[in-house]
Amino acid sequence: MKKTPATNPYMALPPQAFWRSGVAEAGVFGLRDLWRSKWDLPADARFATFGSCFAQHISRALAARKMGWVNGEPAPAGTPPDLARQFNYGVFSARTANIYTAAQLLLILRMAAGDSAPDAAELWEAEGRVRDSLRPTIEPDGFASREEALASRSAMLRGMRRAITGADVFVFTLGLTEGWENATGQPYAVCPGTMGGQFDATRHRFVNYRHARIRADMDACLGLLRRLNPDIRLLLTVSPVPLTATASGNHVLTATTYSKSVLRAAAGEMAEDHAEVDYFPSYEIITGAPTRAAFFEPNLRSVVPQGVETVMAHFFGGLRLTDPPRHGAEAAAEAARGQAEAARLQAEDLACEEAALEAYNAG
Repeated sequence: MKKTPATNPYMALPPQAFWRSGVAEAGVFGLRDLWRSKWDLPADARFATFGSCFAQHISRALAARKMGWVNGEPAPAGTPPDLARQFNYGVFSARTANIYTAAQLLLILRMAAGDSAPDAAELWEAEGRVRDSLRPTIEPDGFASREEALASRSAMLRGMRRAITGADVFVFTLGLTEGWENATGQPYAVCPGTMGGQFDATRHRFVNYRHARIRADMDACLGLLRRLNPDIRLLLTVSPVPLTATASGNHVLTATTYSKSVLRAAAGEMAEDHAEVDYFPSYEIITGAPTRAAFFEPNLRSVVPQGVETVMAHFFGGLRLTDPPRHGAEAAAEAARGQAEAARLQAEDLACEEAALEAYNAG
């Protein structure tokens, strides 16, 4: 029987292009072809992971599958796993803590690339302790001095640079449009006065970054990443976790919708405009209509393990690890470098270990 030629473009579309067959009939566990990487990556591809809270799931999933997760700033040798975790080692590919905004990522990358000095961001001092305005909770009790805080920040920047130069893919999860800056425009990780620092209405301003600013910042981030590693790719995601609170004056529900929509638009445009940028739909998988909010805890904010597992199944199912391995010959040399680096950093990190031990001082 002769096939009737298509008389309009929609007649040639696959089932997943239609809502009924692609979503309504498929159901949340029947969704197919949500994502397929645009790149052919080496079989032993290496990934650096940064961003907001949800990005930590990608780090853990890569490590659990014994895939190439790059740890550019490992804990000092011999550190017990629980203590390492307490001090934020092994959470991201360097000890950045959560990076919620594109502006914050850009500042950190500029420092890592040497375009800005390590002391370009504020340190907050209170009650004899010092906190890093870019990573206020990186040390549970803060640092003992400004010198210690800057030494830790410098170690983080070196770790981030190592992660970038050693990775095939830089995975970044965009989290928020809302943020806070000082009078000079330096972005903070959080509002001063919430997790460190003191809020001053004459010095601190709320910013709800718009699409154009986020896109410009992320384009600049891409340029810095490619300068440090000309072969690196950028994989963007948007965190499905709603805002805890909004300072915009709007209801938190509408503020969340605005924030995620802007981030999704910026990420999608970048993926369309750059061959070396791709977008993975973790946001859609968790928040899309088929889930009926089933992937959220009763607080409608935290993502349940089944949701994370579903996201990771789509992520690993869509990767194209089809090129020949490229890192095997580097493994032995990297292991040697890692041991030497751990020894070099051990004295630097002792201050952090001693700070942890101080918690047990009953005096």
